[in-house]
Amino acid sequence: MSDRQSQDSRHNLTLRDVSEASGVSEMTVSRVLRNRGEVSDRTRAKVLEAARQLGYVPNKIAGALASNRVNLVGVIIPSLSNMVFPEVMMGISKVLDDTPLQPVVGVTEYQPEKEEEVIFEMLSWRPSGLIVAGLEHTPAAVAMMKNSGVPIVEIMDVDGDAIDACVGISHTRAGRETATEILKRGYRNIGFLGTKMPLDHRARKRFEGFRAVLQESGVSLKAEEYYSGGSALKKGREMTRSILADNKDLDFLYYSNDMIGAGGLLYCIEEGLEVPGKMGLAGFNGVELIEGLPIRLATLDSCRTEIGKAAAQIIADDIVGDGSSGQNQRIELEPVFNPGDTVRAN
Repeated sequence: MSDRQSQDSRHNLTLRDVSEASGVSEMTVSRVLRNRGEVSDRTRAKVLEAARQLGYVPNKIAGALASNRVNLVGVIIPSLSNMVFPEVMMGISKVLDDTPLQPVVGVTEYQPEKEEEVIFEMLSWRPSGLIVAGLEHTPAAVAMMKNSGVPIVEIMDVDGDAIDACVGISHTRAGRETATEILKRGYRNIGFLGTKMPLDHRARKRFEGFRAVLQESGVSLKAEEYYSGGSALKKGREMTRSILADNKDLDFLYYSNDMIGAGGLLYCIEEGLEVPGKMGLAGFNGVELIEGLPIRLATLDSCRTEIGKAAAQIIADDIVGDGSSGQNQRIELEPVFNPGDTVRAN
């Protein structure tokens, strides 16, 4: 049996172990590991090297008792399979990497009750802040966040009242802008393909904005096709086949996201449909995947990475500042419609 195997696998390293290994007092070790107080660079390096060699990990929960916070930022998102949210996480991580804060992720699967449970668990750890996707929550979730005593940043949406700060785009405006672009290019027989929307509030707002502009112009949707579950190329192909089989006169298909839009585009290409002359298509989100399609899908970027960065910055500023920089802050980003190759020239 090796020396490592013979050691007590449950041995809990303490400040004393680091103190003995580095040859400095436990108080000095504590100052170095908590980054508090004046310590010489030479001593700091000695302590950090001893801790690294020992494999010592400070007990942040115990150290947080005095401040009533730990250096964790709860990030609550509806999905990890959706390509949108990993890009949001990239933006959050880019900002928090320069701070002592670490993001911890919870996934709700678009279920309000599950979101409530995740918020409860996250706040029970007394994080330094909470970043939550969306503005719609259960009354219990709202109450917990309002009374948490930590900065709350709701992301992805600004169409509604925020608990504290919010960062995102107006999905109503995104839908309206897409409809305006489609009508300007002469399309009139328009079909919509998207997710079932009772719990996807942002998709619902885009659809409402889109349909409102059509109605204001005297145009009505000719057909609608819906699905449930994750966004996928296969579903986009199936939905496109179905809606075109039942509606021969359609000249434009608006997809609630780029993934099903990409599937629809591939189907149209396979069927030899003339895009964008006879058939126009547009999606939403501006995900990187569409850059690899045979032709570029028209889309409107949802500013995912920028949203993540701005939200994380509000939390970071609260920790290093006076705690008021992000209160009631509303940051609305403005995405731009990209016509790609699937809509006619304006």
